[in-house]
Amino acid sequence: MKMKPTALPLAFALIMPLGLSAMDLAITPGQYAGTMASLTNYTCPDWFRDAKFGIWAHWGPQAVPMEGDWYARKMYEQGSPDYQDHLARYGHPSTNGWKDIIPLWKAEKWEPEKLMALYKKAGAKYFVSMGTHHDNFFLWNSPLHQWNAVNYGPHRDVVADWQKAAKKNGLPFGVSEHLGASFTWFQDAHKADKTGPLAGVPYDGANSNNWGLYHFPAEPGDTGWYSKNPRWQQQWFNEVKELVDNYHPDLLYSDGGVAFGNEVGLSQIANLYNDSLKQHHGKLTAIYNCKQPSDGRWVQDYERGVNGEINPHPWQTDTSIGDWFYNRHWKYQPLSWTVHMLVDITSKNGNLLLNVVLRPDGSLDPEVETMLHELADWTAINGEAIYGTRPWLVYGEGSVKAKGGAFKENFAYSAKDIRFTTKGKTLYAIALGWPAENKVVIRSLAKTDDAAVNKIKRVELLGYQGKLKFTQTVEGLTVELPDKKISAVTCALKIAGSHLQPVPMAPTAVVVTPDSQGRLTFSADDATLHGEQLKLEEQGGKSCIGYWDKGSESVSWNARVAKPGAYQIRATVATVFSDAELVVEARGATLAAKIPATGSWDKFQAIDLGQIRIKQPGDLVVTVRAKDPALWKAINLNSVLLTPTD
Repeated sequence: MKMKPTALPLAFALIMPLGLSAMDLAITPGQYAGTMASLTNYTCPDWFRDAKFGIWAHWGPQAVPMEGDWYARKMYEQGSPDYQDHLARYGHPSTNGWKDIIPLWKAEKWEPEKLMALYKKAGAKYFVSMGTHHDNFFLWNSPLHQWNAVNYGPHRDVVADWQKAAKKNGLPFGVSEHLGASFTWFQDAHKADKTGPLAGVPYDGANSNNWGLYHFPAEPGDTGWYSKNPRWQQQWFNEVKELVDNYHPDLLYSDGGVAFGNEVGLSQIANLYNDSLKQHHGKLTAIYNCKQPSDGRWVQDYERGVNGEINPHPWQTDTSIGDWFYNRHWKYQPLSWTVHMLVDITSKNGNLLLNVVLRPDGSLDPEVETMLHELADWTAINGEAIYGTRPWLVYGEGSVKAKGGAFKENFAYSAKDIRFTTKGKTLYAIALGWPAENKVVIRSLAKTDDAAVNKIKRVELLGYQGKLKFTQTVEGLTVELPDKKISAVTCALKIAGSHLQPVPMAPTAVVVTPDSQGRLTFSADDATLHGEQLKLEEQGGKSCIGYWDKGSESVSWNARVAKPGAYQIRATVATVFSDAELVVEARGATLAAKIPATGSWDKFQAIDLGQIRIKQPGDLVVTVRAKDPALWKAINLNSVLLTPTD
């Protein structure tokens, strides 16, 4: 249908570019301006450095279908699981689209004050509310945007109610905005089915009456995470500034780098900082999080990842115990995962922001509530080693090395992995598990030639009133623990001494030796990883070598063979790909084999690869690599078992 001539100027006005020079980037007056040079004067406030742990409600109408993250976009991708789900339950997106899901979000069981009290008890020292996701639905009462939670869905100012509950519990309050990516993210809503009975029929996002929610069509080539269109950049600036100016958050999180990579995003940061100065009588207490290095101008955030080492500037990990939005198909992470993430991150000068997944109605699943109570019990005993601490000279010791970067988590830690924190003159050593032999050995605190260095005066176990026996040799500080476990997931020691400094340690390689039947088990935990991307993770309850996407990378083990002969090789693997071809090498003998698909990345199967003959006993290296790096298909490798057949 042709548009009336009178409608054309308005439609074109919506799409026509607006020059940056014509933009209004007025910010709250103050010492900060929208430049990198101005922001160098920023100092991270102590409340954030002391807090270490925050809880996030990554929650909104996308929880309604219970199908997880990005539903509002994927429902417009013909053939995707979310498209099929939407078609079956809600109708075709040409008529029944995202706009029709929003009113179904009622939040009828949401009790923010009750939840906040539980979060505080669990150990959270700050709280972050979703402000708006890429779905362009605002959870605050916005005069600038009609698609908000006061006008639709729960008919409540969700941000204000969360903020009130946080303040009542004495927690700093933050808001996350994912709006910057919304403009290009939502463009699939303007498309149509390519096949089928409704092929070519536009989705409801193509209707200009709905552009307030779905945005107007992007210009050709404007497909990046952040739009190049200055009109959209101005809209983002105005709407996020409204959020800051009206709610004065202690923390603002942006889902990406500095928005639009220019003065627009930097001005928003300056506005937050100046607003904080104004609200707190000249004291800057605000935090800005985004996923871009800052040299201290803001707090860098890693989504589902960590720093590999101590960062001199405070940083943050944002992650979730499940999917980002409620997903009925996902299992939740156990308590050990959350605690180990928190301890590792704290030891490296970071904070953990954890999404606690809410149901569409605003309630918690029973297992999530149970986990929070377990976390409360853990922090009541061990919080002393977390809150208000600073990094030591090294973050820790142990065989598991977390490689830094986003989307790198799920490490298979054990009691042999130890992380350090400090508070004043006190050193805390936290083992990521309870040792089976009730003994902790801290190699970093070994005795040295200088009698004044690492002089240990007292060692205490958090949660235990009795005295501990300890000895110190050139091999390390050995601490004997009580027979009864204080915690199944950690063992936190409080150490007093003088001139405590880490003893340099050469990496030690595990030597795999035969069991009583001559079998050699090569586990993921004992492997040496050759490559920048490979890492240890946990899938389906199993430790494994994952992120094996590069055929040029390989793994190996040091072993000691008692007798020569033929060995049957069995690998326990998981993969969604068919016919990944690998090679097992041992002292010149090689075996090539294909790995079939197991169905998912956490569904492990034991696969018989064939036999290999080892001609001589003694020490050797066993290597697993791609047969042809160019044709490699990724796998998760849990273990390799060599069983003698002679």
